[in-house]
Amino acid sequence: MSKPKTMFRRFLSYYRPELGLFIADTVCALVIAGIDLAFPSILRALTGGLFTEGRDAILGALGMIALGLATMYLVRMGCRYFVSAQGHIMGARMESRMREDLFDQYERFCFSYFDRVNSGDMMSRVVNDLFDICEAAHHVPEWIIICGVEIVGAYVILFTISPVLAGVMAVVTLVFVAIMVRQNLRMRAVFADNRRKISEVNSQLQDSLAGIRVVKSFANEQTEREKFRHSNARYLESKVNQYHAMGSYQATSALMTGALFTIIVVLGGYLVAQGQMTAVDMATFALYISLFTTPIETLVNSTETVQKAIAGFKRMDEVILSMPDIVDAPDARPLEVTEGAIAYNDVCFSYDDAELAENGSAPARPVIDHLSLTIAPGETIALVGPSGGGKSTTCSLLPRFYDVLSGSITIDGQDVRSVTQESLRRAIGLVQQDVYLFDGTLRDNIAYGRPGASQQEIEEAARRANIHDFIASLPEGYDTVVGERGSRLSGGQKQRVAIARVFLKDPKILILDEATSALDNESEEAVQESLERLAADRTTIIIAHRLSTIKGADEIATVEAGRVVERGTHDELLARGGTYARYYRMQFEGARAHELA
Repeated sequence: MSKPKTMFRRFLSYYRPELGLFIADTVCALVIAGIDLAFPSILRALTGGLFTEGRDAILGALGMIALGLATMYLVRMGCRYFVSAQGHIMGARMESRMREDLFDQYERFCFSYFDRVNSGDMMSRVVNDLFDICEAAHHVPEWIIICGVEIVGAYVILFTISPVLAGVMAVVTLVFVAIMVRQNLRMRAVFADNRRKISEVNSQLQDSLAGIRVVKSFANEQTEREKFRHSNARYLESKVNQYHAMGSYQATSALMTGALFTIIVVLGGYLVAQGQMTAVDMATFALYISLFTTPIETLVNSTETVQKAIAGFKRMDEVILSMPDIVDAPDARPLEVTEGAIAYNDVCFSYDDAELAENGSAPARPVIDHLSLTIAPGETIALVGPSGGGKSTTCSLLPRFYDVLSGSITIDGQDVRSVTQESLRRAIGLVQQDVYLFDGTLRDNIAYGRPGASQQEIEEAARRANIHDFIASLPEGYDTVVGERGSRLSGGQKQRVAIARVFLKDPKILILDEATSALDNESEEAVQESLERLAADRTTIIIAHRLSTIKGADEIATVEAGRVVERGTHDELLARGGTYARYYRMQFEGARAHELA
């Protein structure tokens, strides 16, 4: 966590691009405060001077008085418009830059961060927290300037009218301010807790809605309702505590105002009776009391905005100051893939290693345990083995979605940690079982493989993925919207769109992670044909549970407990009678028995 001063300087840095607008906003705020302060003094001068003269003198001056006051309040109106409109625009621009900074930081994080942090919490920081921060960014400087000038100006004028009354008022105000400072500390903790609770609600909501198809398939709507009600009740409890704290805070403010008016009436009346103060002065004093206490109440009431902003900026700072687990080396250079040879050299990896190192626990069992594997240029190798054996993790280490704990991985002799992540990942194409399509058009989703590709290139990629004819048959063609996560397409159609995306990317190295395991036989056949075409002349790693899909691989490696336990061609491994042969018999003998049943 950053120090408060450092955090405050970082917050102020967002004002720099808006410095001119901020200065203009400040000047307008000062004009508003000056006009507000001037009116009671003008009224005092008129009631104590001009309005005590004859009828003709008063009527003769009313025109000039009206013109002067009208001009004054027209200027105030223009300044108020500028502060309200341009001030909010300034806050919106700051919010936009903060949102971009936060999003850029999320984009820098590797997979391990997203394994730990709930997406609902991330959304809460980007939406709720930034809104509160930028409400404060606009309003708080305005309130400080206007209210500060009015408080100081009103007190100076009050002191010139009656030092005795002004002194008593200052003592009473300081007592109440001391009480409110203590209450303010409690409010800070309450608002921080409120932020955590709304983040939990967002996380629960996002989780339940993202998995709504699973919820309905198990008829577990009531279970989800109970989970949401629990997190929502915790948030409500936090809000109740927040409003109790705010109520106490604002009640103290109201008591201060009442106490000051009571003192003015009683002590002021005594001073008038003693001839130490005129009735006009006492009335003017009462008018300035409002100009003194109302800004104090405004600043008091702004505490909610300020505390929300502090809590929100702290949460933003937690993200901005977090160092990504995986960064490019200072001397990283672009990857140059000349042939596509891959080598895993005594690689070890554990997902829990970083967290365990922080809390001092014993090392976890490695997911990848001294794994060594070489893949020749242009070779297709299939990884098979039990679930949790390390196949997908082995593939995730190649594009540095995670970093190895020891050992190394090289592509054409270049350690993947010594090259830039962008060049590394542009050289690798990935097709997974769980295809993610963005909520846009088919054209947009295919073009994601190479932004800026022409329509002709997009269509050619679709043809090679066996999806062009289907797209052409749609009324909107390539402009068809696929829906959230591709919900308007079948599993096979989504898979072929993903394959077209990789065709367009045209990588040197290909990873197929159980790309057909969730498809029916007809869809699998169409997708398998596309995958074989995609894998041609590329170094390819295939992960598959359906062994029928990898018999044509150049080699097959069996991965168990994070190690390669056997390797060879399909026929060689069957002849050895090892783990692969056992899996093969289990699948195909079971399939034949099912057909005969």
